[in-house]
Parts: sequence; structure tokens; C-alpha cells
Amino acid sequence: MASFSELPSGKWRVQVRRGGFYRAATFPLKRDAEAWAKAIESQAHQVAASGYAQPPKGATLADLIDSYTEKHAKAAGRTKTATLAMLRDRLGKVKLAALTALVLRDFIDKRIEDGAGGVTIAADLSFLSAVLKWGKHARHLDLPDHLPAEARASLKHRGLETRSKERDREPTDGELQRLYTHWTGNPRQKIDMVTLCRFALATGMRQAEICGLLAEDVDAARKTVVIRDRKDPKKKAGNDQIVPLLPDAWAIVEPILRERQEGFLFPHSATSVSTAFTRACQNVKPPIEDLHFHDLRHRATAEFFRRGLDIPRVALLTGHKTWAMLKRYTATKPEDVHSAFMAHAGATE
Repeated sequence: MASFSELPSGKWRVQVRRGGFYRAATFPLKRDAEAWAKAIESQAHQVAASGYAQPPKGATLADLIDSYTEKHAKAAGRTKTATLAMLRDRLGKVKLAALTALVLRDFIDKRIEDGAGGVTIAADLSFLSAVLKWGKHARHLDLPDHLPAEARASLKHRGLETRSKERDREPTDGELQRLYTHWTGNPRQKIDMVTLCRFALATGMRQAEICGLLAEDVDAARKTVVIRDRKDPKKKAGNDQIVPLLPDAWAIVEPILRERQEGFLFPHSATSVSTAFTRACQNVKPPIEDLHFHDLRHRATAEFFRRGLDIPRVALLTGHKTWAMLKRYTATKPEDVHSAFMAHAGATE
């Protein structure tokens, strides 16, 4: 029930209590206080009946995205931040109470007109789903959090592919040698890309992980290093992992530790490394087509398997949580099976 009290200033103070629900506000006129109390009591009834409150009158999707972004700013990567900004721009004016399947239908239509593919649109809808689920379960607002999933399911009926094609691109020995020659012969090359690439091939680490390694996180006795906040689909922050540095990797790290015991092992930004790699692929003659720094990780992981490491040991090196995530990197070829079989047969003779 609502309770009203007139303040010495002549304004009216109104309080609404219902179970664990409480709201209070002050108004210059009693009729304004009564109107507000009526709306809040209806909201309190909604919460008591369903556990969720109606979104504030006039609240928009932009308001919800802003609140979500504020709460998750530290954990948001560049892709998520950019996608949320796009969603705010495209759908921000939509009132939460007016969000329907038709709104998302029109959004998908416009994204297709922009040239976005099914994988990109599916990712857009996944981020929107996260915002709505947060609003419903963290803010207890009655929101249609099922709509993005239904809209994503509709993409296949539009003939759109929602799963990205798995890359199986690996740099060849010849391509690597051409890149190494290009970098060593360029006096203006400030980043030691040859060492970085060889370290990537020896560890299977991502470029951001390599650029984030600290000298003080290296255990020389155990020949291990800590990867801080390693990428994880559920929780990246605090996901620190200790990984072994195999002989080729240790041969690169050991001389660095003789020079310094603190700071970054490789003091370069991941963006600069990526740019240097892409530019080199374009500048060598002839250019190397469709090769990314991340493809070094693909080759390294495949090499771990080719050398006979089992799934748990490879997963420790790469950080993959499941076989489903890891198997796309195996790239096992028929000749690899022959080699493994012959090596095993030779060992048992």
C-alpha cells in the first residue's frame, strides 16, 4: 500500500511497500504523487505475480544497452563493444515495451542490405540476447529475451549460413622463409617479427597472448610461463593458465631473461604485430594470399599432434576447453597417420 506525507516544504512524499518491493519519491503536488503511486503499485503487483517488473515507461533499448555496457565495460572486447554500439545506433530508439519479432525482422533485412552475412548477423543477435537476458535476470525486467534466439533460428530459412567456415590454412615452409627474408632485409623493421613468428609456432599462442607475456611470470626452473586472462568463451578475466615452454620456445625466452627479469617479454602491441604481418604478406613478391598471424597457431597445434602429443597435452598448450574446439586445428593428413604408425612400429621392434 502507498503512504503519503506532506513535508514542511509543502511537497508530498510517497512510499510504496509490497512484500520486498519498495519505492519512494517526492512530488510538488499530491495528485502527482497519487498518480505515481498507482503506477508503482501496479508494477509491484506485476513483480509479486511474475517476479519481473514492467520496463519503465518510455525506456528504450539504448537505455538498456547503456546500463549493460556500464556494468560490463571492463570485460568487453573490441568486437563486443563495436557490435553493441551498432545495435544502439540501429535499435536504440525502440522502446523496450515495443520490442517485437517484427522489429528484429526489419533489423535483419537492413543488415542484409548492408552486406552483412549470416555469421555476422547471428553474432549481432547473440549480443542483443545477452543484453536482454541481463535486463531480465539481473534487473528483473519483463523483457522478451527469447526474441533474438528465434530471430537467429529464422536466418536458415532466409538461406543464410550462421556458422563460419573452419579455416585449415597453414603457412608453408616456403612462405615462412619468404617472410623471414623480407623482415631481415628491411632496415626499417622495428618489430622482431621473425622471433615472434617462431615463438608462435613453438607455442601455439595467440598474438595477444604473446604480447602480454611478462618476464616475471616465467618459471625458469620449470620452464613455464603464465598466460594472464586467457581467452575463454565463459570467463576471460582471471583465467590465468600456466603453460610449458617447449625447447624451441625456451630457446627464445632464455636469452631475454638474461637481459631483464621484469616487463613484457615482447614489448609490442598485438595490433602492431598483426599489421606488420599483414603488410609483409602483401609486400613480398609474389604476395602471399589469405594468410593471417593466427594461422601460425593452426600450424603449431597441428604440429603438436603430428609429434604425437595427445589431446590433454595439446589442450594444455593451446588453452582449448573441449575436443570440439580443438579438433578444427588438428589438420591430420593421411601421411601423418602413416608416419605415426611407422614410428610406433619402430619403437616396439
